[in-house]
Amino acid sequence: MSAWNTFLYAVSLLMMLLVRCCQLVCVEVPSDTEALHGTNMKLTCISCVRREEVNTDTLVAWTYVNNDQEISIYEFNGEPRGLKGPYQGRILWSGSKDLQDVSITIVNVTLNDSGLYRCTIKRYFNYKIHRPSVTDVKDVQLTVHEDALEDFTSYISEIMMYLLLVFLTLWLIIEMIYCYRKILKSEQAAQENAADYLAIPSGNKEKQSTVPVEE
Repeated sequence: MSAWNTFLYAVSLLMMLLVRCCQLVCVEVPSDTEALHGTNMKLTCISCVRREEVNTDTLVAWTYVNNDQEISIYEFNGEPRGLKGPYQGRILWSGSKDLQDVSITIVNVTLNDSGLYRCTIKRYFNYKIHRPSVTDVKDVQLTVHEDALEDFTSYISEIMMYLLLVFLTLWLIIEMIYCYRKILKSEQAAQENAADYLAIPSGNKEKQSTVPVEE
């Protein structure tokens, strides 16, 4: 094997390891909490698995918290399963195969869907002697709006853009007026000089044009 082929092999092996490492990266991000009436809303729930938790059985329970009372609406126990109740047929599984992302999506949200949702992840270790477990709980406070959400930042940006446009327009008009007046004054001065020159008698013109030479 040549040195070049060895180099290419090493690079390809390094890229494979890099891609595998990148695939194992897990980042716990918060869920969106604002939804528009009539749209689908994803409730994000990510619970990263530590190295010692890889060989585990994972159970997921989604509940709706109403006055300190938790109503079960969805679960994952070997497979995703919707539960009977007001959310039956309106929840879709949006999680990942490795069960680090155990998110769900509520279809066609309504104003009544506003409230606190709780995601509970329990992982059981597959040890021969005993089966300890770890539990992770995440809450999502959902607010459903009837009208489209207005972004205050976009309003500010739009106002600033219009103000800048007005300022540039006024500056351009002032510059045009200044240049026009400057050109007009130059033309008037040239006309006055020409009129003064034409008003001088021809004899005086010859005397003015003749410059005496001193010996």
